[in-house]
Amino acid sequence: MSTTLQGKAVLVTGASSGIGEATALALSAQGARVAVGARRADRLKSLVDKAPGEVLALELDVTDQESVRAAVAETVERFGALDVLVNNAGVMLAGPIVGADTTEWTRMVETNLLGSMYAVHAALPHLLERKGTIVQISSTSGRIASAYNGVYAATKFGVTAFSEALRQEVTALGVRVVVVEPGFVATELAGHITDPAMRAAAQNMAATMRTLRPEDIADAVVYAVTQPQHVAVNEILIRPTDQTQ
Repeated sequence: MSTTLQGKAVLVTGASSGIGEATALALSAQGARVAVGARRADRLKSLVDKAPGEVLALELDVTDQESVRAAVAETVERFGALDVLVNNAGVMLAGPIVGADTTEWTRMVETNLLGSMYAVHAALPHLLERKGTIVQISSTSGRIASAYNGVYAATKFGVTAFSEALRQEVTALGVRVVVVEPGFVATELAGHITDPAMRAAAQNMAATMRTLRPEDIADAVVYAVTQPQHVAVNEILIRPTDQTQ
C-alpha cells in the first residue's frame, strides 16, 4: 500500500521549469506542502499560481552554501519540518574537451555535483529527524559517458557515487535515497548549451525520437516517495522507448 504525502513538507531545487516544476506540481497534487527554489525566482510565480496546494517560493542558488542553508531553514520555518528533498537543479553544457571553455566545467561541477551535495548536507539533519527521503535527479549520463558530454557525465557519475555512499550511511537510520536517471526529456536543458554545433545536435536528436515529458519523471518521483516506509526504491532508470544509448 502506498503512503500518503498529505501534509508532508518537500523542498524541490531547480523548480523554475522542466522536471523541477513538474515534480513540484505533482507532489502538491498529492497533498504535500512544497517549497520550490530556483535562481530565476521570478519564474516561480506561475508555479505557485498553478499548484493545487501550499507552495513556498524561494530564491535559491545551489552553488552558494549560504543560499542553500537559508532555503532549508525557510522551508522548515514555514512548514515545521522537512520530509523530502528533491535535488533537481542542474545544467548541461555539452561540447568537446579540446578547446573547451573550462568555466563551463566549473559551472557544471558546482551546480550538478556540489550543489546537490550542499543541499543534502543542509537538509540531512531534518530528514533524519523525520525519516525522510532524498531524491537525486541524475541522468542516463550518470551510467554511460559519451563523447562531447564528458564533464556533464562526470558530474552525474559523481551524483551516483555520492548517493550510494549516502544511502549506506543513512538507510539504517530510516532515510531513503532515490536516484532517478532520465534519458532525453523535452526541457530547457539542451537550450543551455553554448556550442552551436552541440546545440543543433541536441535539437536534431530530439527530433528523431518521442522524448520523455517532465511529467513522466515527476510520476516516477511520486511513485518512489509514496512507497511504504520499509520499501526503498533506490534507483529508477527511464529512457524514451526510442533512445538506444
